[in-house]
Amino acid sequence: MDPSLRRSLYSLMLVATTGIMVARVVNVEFLFEPSLYKAYPTRNWPKDKVEPQPSFGSNDRARWATVRALVENGKFEIGERIVDPAAAKGYRDEGILFSPGFGSVDVVLHPERQQYYSTKPPLLTVIAAGEYWVIYHFFHKEIATQRWETVVPILLLTNVLPLMLALWLLSRLLESYGKTDWGRLFVFAVACFATFLPTFANTLNNHVPASCCVMYATYLLLGWRSYSPQSNVSQSSAVSPVRLVFVGLFAGMAASMDLPALAFAGFAAILILLQSWKGLIWFLPAFMLPLVTQTYINYLMIDTWQPIYAKFGTEWYEYAGSHWAKRHLPNPKGIDFADEPKHVYAFHLLFGHHGLFSLTPVWLIALVGMGMTLSRDRLAKLFHLGIFPILLIVVGFYIFKSNNYGGWTSGPRWFFWLTPMFLLALVPSADWLASRKAGRGFAYLCLGASVFSATYPWANPWRHPWIYQMCEYMDWLKY
Repeated sequence: MDPSLRRSLYSLMLVATTGIMVARVVNVEFLFEPSLYKAYPTRNWPKDKVEPQPSFGSNDRARWATVRALVENGKFEIGERIVDPAAAKGYRDEGILFSPGFGSVDVVLHPERQQYYSTKPPLLTVIAAGEYWVIYHFFHKEIATQRWETVVPILLLTNVLPLMLALWLLSRLLESYGKTDWGRLFVFAVACFATFLPTFANTLNNHVPASCCVMYATYLLLGWRSYSPQSNVSQSSAVSPVRLVFVGLFAGMAASMDLPALAFAGFAAILILLQSWKGLIWFLPAFMLPLVTQTYINYLMIDTWQPIYAKFGTEWYEYAGSHWAKRHLPNPKGIDFADEPKHVYAFHLLFGHHGLFSLTPVWLIALVGMGMTLSRDRLAKLFHLGIFPILLIVVGFYIFKSNNYGGWTSGPRWFFWLTPMFLLALVPSADWLASRKAGRGFAYLCLGASVFSATYPWANPWRHPWIYQMCEYMDWLKY
């Protein structure tokens, strides 16, 4: 196939998925679903008229509340608890956190200050607050009253534009390292329609930006190379210091937004070291910059260098009336309090109701691809061989350190940042399937099932996966 025709097909798919993402962002709105209230009878259907909201739930609202507090009040606290003997509970809660559209359980109560803060790592929130600052001061729009005029531009800038760039860079990598037309186009179709990244484009979250940063760093490591697919020979020279600085910066940004991405950053450092130890002189300071910045912001916020999520299980989380204090009750209900044997958790995390491979079966093909060779290019080959160990580290961390499925989420969000590496691992196995009719048929089935899983939570990505909902409907399980 003429390369220009392939580029045209990439462009068609990129335009299509961009149009879908923009439509979902512009149409973002929390919807009340009767079936959900039927499945959870303890939930109360609103009795009064409800104002439209472009935020979905605890995860994104904790961030939006902090964005609003930073710009409008110049502070990180999103609420406070005031002692009030006249109140039924002896106290009353006030602030942004308790206003319509900003309520969240993903908060802590500072024990000394008696002020509420979001539990989310603050760097991404500060970036979003910078965008809101421009909208608030120059366009005079307020997020509490002019919700879509503020939320939509921020989501487009934070999620959609970075993801468009990441997909375009992927197409360039496919041209360098793919060997067949079918394989290249299959992988790009997976990237555009069969992962959960576009699904989460209409909500303020850390997983989409983190994944984009991983793609940027990967491209800077591999995509700068002048590569001939016909000869399988790399014609590159050493990575320039400027590119190494940006590799470090994006690796640090990814780790700041999704902490397990430290595994990727460490792996990138090893690859750079294998090329030349001097490369680390450029990589490491840039890598540390986002992490140091986030740590400093965290200190400004709560007067401690320790991140807020490290305080889980303490009085910061388990104050009177807290959602997280429920875990001390006998048999607490809800997926946040899942208490099951490790082998059961591991199964559901990989192949069950929140399964990495059951919801996105194209990753089974990528898993096979991890045991194959991406190219004869030494650096690309080493990068490819490192994907499976990174996967083992991340999966092992969650299996042995938690029973956490990520709360109400339509997919295994702990693993979303791995998407760029899965896509590269998919390349050699897709090329191998290209000449096999039965293999292509299997790939199409996996693609269709993955697209279904990613598209199912059309209105709200903060909903349980379709497999989980089916299990509930069939009365097979309920946390």
